[in-house]
Amino acid sequence: MTRARWGALILAALALLAAAVFALTSSHGQRETEPSGKPSLLLLTSLPLIFGEQFSLQGAGSPALKALESRYRVVPISVTNPSELAEGRLLLLAQSSAQTAENLVALDQWVRGGGRVLLLADPMLEWPSSRPLGDPLRPAPMFMDTGLLEHWGLRLDAPDQRGPAIRRLGGYEVLTVSPGALSGGCTISADRLVGRCRIGNGRATIIADADLLDIANLGSGASRNLDAVLSELALLSHE
Repeated sequence: MTRARWGALILAALALLAAAVFALTSSHGQRETEPSGKPSLLLLTSLPLIFGEQFSLQGAGSPALKALESRYRVVPISVTNPSELAEGRLLLLAQSSAQTAENLVALDQWVRGGGRVLLLADPMLEWPSSRPLGDPLRPAPMFMDTGLLEHWGLRLDAPDQRGPAIRRLGGYEVLTVSPGALSGGCTISADRLVGRCRIGNGRATIIADADLLDIANLGSGASRNLDAVLSELALLSHE
């Protein structure tokens, strides 16, 4: 078995463990919030949003996760297979690890059947990490696109220049870091950060940056970043 295959298996196992621990540690809170009518939000990511890089419960829960939980019952998933996608109709796919061809087909079918996905696809992630390059637990350095965006009629290019950049998202100015550029057949924003695609009976909004979720390290310039993400999720939910 190749090292890449072992890495993928380790990531999947840890994602499943994280989802299980998250469910156990937050079950009391879920029982309190479910009667309030919060909709479910599936979350698949390689970023340390639920736990820190060391997978410790200490200090768990990033500002991004807390913002999401203010509106949604967050349901972590480990892969985009049919059984996990069946848990909801709204998905935040934030710089996830590479999915198998079968799971990409499942994701495409889920969207075409009416699912909504907000996909943060960063071609040059600048998220700081203490883990060495090549570590399977390090956030994916680039969006692992194996044909999904092309299938949806989109192209994602790496930035010409690295560094912070102001872009528009969800009606707000947001701070991104080395954002990519989208082009293709979907509706593309003027600054090429966002692509909005109608796919069968569903919708996909693609954002060419994931660093915008790292507000703990971005400073005051990122004060509206999470508002923008919540706005985009709300728009997907009501389209």
